[in-house]
Amino acid sequence: MDRRSFLRTSALGGAAAATATSLAAPAISQGREQLVMFCTWPNGLAGVWDSVERFSNNVADLTDGTLTIDARDTGAHGLGTQVFDPVVSGQADAYHGADYYFVGQHPAWAFFTAVPFGLTAPEIMTWYYGKDGLALHHELGEIFGIKSFIAGQTAAQGGGWFRNPIESAEDLQGLKFRMPGLGGQALAALGASVQVLAGGEIYQALSSGALDGTEWIGPWSDERLGLQEVCDYYYPAGFHEPGAALSVAVNLDRFNSLSPQHQRAIEIAAADAHQHNYALFIANNGPALQRLVAGGTEVREFPDDVWDAFGRASLEVLDGFMDDELFARIRESAFNSMNEASGWMSKSDSAYTAQRNRILGL
Repeated sequence: MDRRSFLRTSALGGAAAATATSLAAPAISQGREQLVMFCTWPNGLAGVWDSVERFSNNVADLTDGTLTIDARDTGAHGLGTQVFDPVVSGQADAYHGADYYFVGQHPAWAFFTAVPFGLTAPEIMTWYYGKDGLALHHELGEIFGIKSFIAGQTAAQGGGWFRNPIESAEDLQGLKFRMPGLGGQALAALGASVQVLAGGEIYQALSSGALDGTEWIGPWSDERLGLQEVCDYYYPAGFHEPGAALSVAVNLDRFNSLSPQHQRAIEIAAADAHQHNYALFIANNGPALQRLVAGGTEVREFPDDVWDAFGRASLEVLDGFMDDELFARIRESAFNSMNEASGWMSKSDSAYTAQRNRILGL
């Protein structure tokens, strides 16, 4: 598949192409370089924009300002989540987003954000940095002409916000729900009407009745987005994103044009943004959930039959892509690493925390 050749000879089309072309002019002056980075988030959105800022500041600090990032939010570039093609074609230098937005390009992109009933945040980090996750991310990216690094981590994401409670799997039939990635495909297989919207579009869609519910990230980001104002019921545990990485990807030719020092700065800046972002979400989600409950949000858990339906549909979706050699290889690598890590953590971390909580009465 020669995606690079295809996209370099194809226009984005319409206003989107004009917008992307006008915004992405790389700056190179007296040994200083700048990367124009299209982000899939609105400026200031809690948690995810923190990752953008951390990565951008890291790059500038590590290079003494000789490489800087010009981060453009969704309002600036006007493309919503559709930032993949501009970077592949060279009309933008880089993107910051969630790679599962791009499963239409290749389903294996989902593994570098989240797959349903997949890896938790610690398991993603173990696979990515301790096994071959990073190498596989690069292998997938090279098909499309980009260099990718995970650069954020939201931890486990909530099951979602709903206008009405979910009492059984039948309640998913016809439900107008926002959920990207392979989790969204699983939900669609259960009869839901699934939509993929950028974060800045969710509140209005719920207010207008275009959505019956949505998943976003977790209590901290969801509270800041105001989802508690338009939905009464919140399910903290979800099947679709047990851990969710965010990514930075740089056009491969542009990346290769950088000095080794600048390339290394991008890699280190992304890794630091990843772990810092994880800490931010864990630190802020608990207090935010307490505020939501105090404000009247009703917290619920999905019944077992709903979990069972999620499980069946998720496995069917994952199995449906196994005829793709790269998808199959990435899935095998990720799940083998997950099984090894969870096997140890269940006998160490989980056993310890259960005893600690019992003794301390937590």
